[in-house]
Amino acid sequence: MTRDRLIIFDTTLRDGEQSPGASMTRNEKVRIAKALEKMKVDVIEAGFAIASEGDFKAVKAVAESIKDCTVCSLARANVTDIERAAEALKPANVARIHTFIATSPIHMKYKLKMDPESVLEQAVSSVKLARNLAPDVEFSLEDASRSEFEFMCRIIERVIAAGAGTINIPDTVGYGEPMEYGHTIARLIENIPNSDQAIFSVHCHNDLGLAVANSLSAVVNGARQVECTVNGLGERAGNASLEEVVMAIKTRSDLFAVETNIDTTQIVPASRLVASVTGFPVQPNKAIVGANAFAHESGIHQDGVLKFRETYEIMRAEDVGWNANKLVLGKHSGRAAVRARFEDLGIEFADQDELNEAFVRFKALADKKHEIFDEDLQALVTDVQEAHFEDLYQLKYLEVTSKTGGIPRAKLILNCRGDEKSAEAEGSGPVDAAFKAIEEIVHSGTSLQLYSVNAITSGTDSLGEVTVRLEKGGRIVNGSGADTDIVIASAKAYLIALNIILSDGKREHPQVEGV
Repeated sequence: MTRDRLIIFDTTLRDGEQSPGASMTRNEKVRIAKALEKMKVDVIEAGFAIASEGDFKAVKAVAESIKDCTVCSLARANVTDIERAAEALKPANVARIHTFIATSPIHMKYKLKMDPESVLEQAVSSVKLARNLAPDVEFSLEDASRSEFEFMCRIIERVIAAGAGTINIPDTVGYGEPMEYGHTIARLIENIPNSDQAIFSVHCHNDLGLAVANSLSAVVNGARQVECTVNGLGERAGNASLEEVVMAIKTRSDLFAVETNIDTTQIVPASRLVASVTGFPVQPNKAIVGANAFAHESGIHQDGVLKFRETYEIMRAEDVGWNANKLVLGKHSGRAAVRARFEDLGIEFADQDELNEAFVRFKALADKKHEIFDEDLQALVTDVQEAHFEDLYQLKYLEVTSKTGGIPRAKLILNCRGDEKSAEAEGSGPVDAAFKAIEEIVHSGTSLQLYSVNAITSGTDSLGEVTVRLEKGGRIVNGSGADTDIVIASAKAYLIALNIILSDGKREHPQVEGV
């Protein structure tokens, strides 16, 4: 069977970041981008350059750091967006501008307030401008799965003629159904006269749990680019999961006449990094990357796997990166070894002070925990880099008491811009007491939306990572903290979230409409 190349377009840094609370710092975006580059992703959508100054700088930083992948920025179909995207992408070895406009009747009428002819002309003029500013242009028909077929044919033919090399048919609201959606892709390719001059792409959302199925149906019907995210991260119910798309293609090579360039052994490390940075832990039963993905509880299954693995396993755990990250460091490891391992993980530090701080924290962790894994190092670096945002409130001291039949209490001291303030509070548990003690000082006016605890590795001495999601005035942010003491990790995560949400403009989050 002759196999075409399937382009993997990763939008974890753009659409993934639009998950409420999943905003990433510039350094975090670069770390994830380097993991994607190591995985050999073809295209990295680094962000939405016009969304904020922070997003512009993040796109530029990724463009400066990535050498082996195409780096892309999203832009609405207007001059300002496209020029801003081009500016951010200037350092990239290979740059792509991804411009879009809505094409469904409901979007054109109620959101754009434009007639179809005006939409068509704006799409064509925007693609022409983008093509003058970048060698690679992608055009997306937002809400394509609810757009009229004849209009899609007209607009696609025109934008291909204007210079778009990739045409994306997004299922923006997760409305598509695999047979219907795949058939639409095939009909578009068949009916558009110049369809052979562009690559057809799909970008599917998971509102009905069909994002991966729709993407694979589209591939069968001629799509040669799939837009996806690590762990299926994304707005609402998320996007098509990169790991599921890639492994379905690889595992069912008898059905799919395509192959990817992905190094699948990097899937699990990338998954864990994204989970750590965003604070969105992976559910245990998640396909490919969940903790139970290759676990067998049933005695019948265990017996079968022991006799012949393929009785109950269609993939090898090691092929997707499980058990790839063994113990590499311990309490006797020196600075050079620690720094080298950070470099292997694609982690860079802003300056020598940040590296020194990371090494000090590594040594402190090694005194508490015998085995140090790559996941511990990723969480440690996230903790160090988050600390740079702690200019409002810093935890100096925390003491909690909790006993059977007693009321948990917390005493703490916060550094509040140079002034130390103390507080005590009772709670329904030690974490609740700690949060209430913080609020005795801060009076933030925020509401707690999510509290999540995740053990980064196995064992009772595991580094625990806590995610706290806070909301205030419609703005939602996450804070992540890691420590072997889960109460301390909780207090750190709460303070990081507070510092973000109370620091105007520090970490702007692009909650914007997109494909």
